[in-house]
Amino acid sequence: MTSLFDPLALGDLTLKNRLIMAPLTRMRSQQPGNVPWELNAEYYAQRASAGLIISEATQIAPLGQGYPGTPGIHTGEQVAGWRQVTDAVHRAEGLIFLQLWHVGRISHSSFHPDEGLPVAPSAVKPSGEVLIADWTMAPYETPRALETVEIPEVIAEYAAAARRAKEAGFDGVEVHGANGYLLDQFLQDGSNRRTDAYGGSIENRARLLLEVVDAVVGVWGRERVGVRLSPYGTFNDMHDSDPVALFTHVLGKLSDRGIAYVHMIEPRATSAGGGDTVQEGVPCSSELFHPLFDGVFISAGGYDRDGALEAVASGRADAIAFGRAFIANPDLPERLQKNAPLNPYDRSTFYGGDARGYTDYPALG
Repeated sequence: MTSLFDPLALGDLTLKNRLIMAPLTRMRSQQPGNVPWELNAEYYAQRASAGLIISEATQIAPLGQGYPGTPGIHTGEQVAGWRQVTDAVHRAEGLIFLQLWHVGRISHSSFHPDEGLPVAPSAVKPSGEVLIADWTMAPYETPRALETVEIPEVIAEYAAAARRAKEAGFDGVEVHGANGYLLDQFLQDGSNRRTDAYGGSIENRARLLLEVVDAVVGVWGRERVGVRLSPYGTFNDMHDSDPVALFTHVLGKLSDRGIAYVHMIEPRATSAGGGDTVQEGVPCSSELFHPLFDGVFISAGGYDRDGALEAVASGRADAIAFGRAFIANPDLPERLQKNAPLNPYDRSTFYGGDARGYTDYPALG
């Protein structure tokens, strides 16, 4: 029987266990230019006992930023900052992938005044408010729909970010296609109202994600690329009329490409990753979609120790990504293997701030 603590072949890498550190937005890259720094390096190195660290979501371009204090991967200074992080993780014998991110309509013009409004597949304003550049809340803006001729430039930005991730010393990259950000906005018909080659049919709506994956594979090779998806997720005002058909198509195409893994978020409460209670009437994503993907399947979303052990032992998932538990427990694999108590997390320190609630959680004595 496979254990959560067994090694796992991931592409051409071997992970020392099947506990993945999920990508966690922490808003701690508050240096000028959204550059990672020593505090970020300490934080990630503390968690290097994970089988794989997936970095926090990292914007590929200025228009891709959606929150203050999030790091980028589009300047030389950002590459140098990330090199501090990857060097620290590798010294601690860990592996780390960079998550490539463009938030699309979830951005705000305060982050990129020279570029103007956020961009999206369609001019559909999300509901609610956004944390803007001065750390105050404001209503979302109605985004500008990307012109068809602009889409190759977006794909090129992903490819350039993938190249910079290699320069920065990462072990691979994850394409963020989940949680209502740009690629997910193209996928789902609640946000995509286009009538060109990137809208309408499932095949057309999946086109941008797959073209981005192809561009990134062209930089890294298929064995060092993963993709994150969130079927049934409602975070960032998302919905689709037929998620089973949509994600069945997407997983088939990703499987054909032979990428290293798919990282799928279980729907919990009313948003992907936003709670701990499974929505009534919504299927278990790993049960539904894992059989459709011929590669490593990472499942995320509110797992505890028993749930993670069962998911891997049953074959429902090959590895489990933990988020909040890794925030509060830098030595989470050791704690879970020993069935030791976990440090409680402090939600008030999740976003922004300094070392408190970031690098000061204790390891086992």
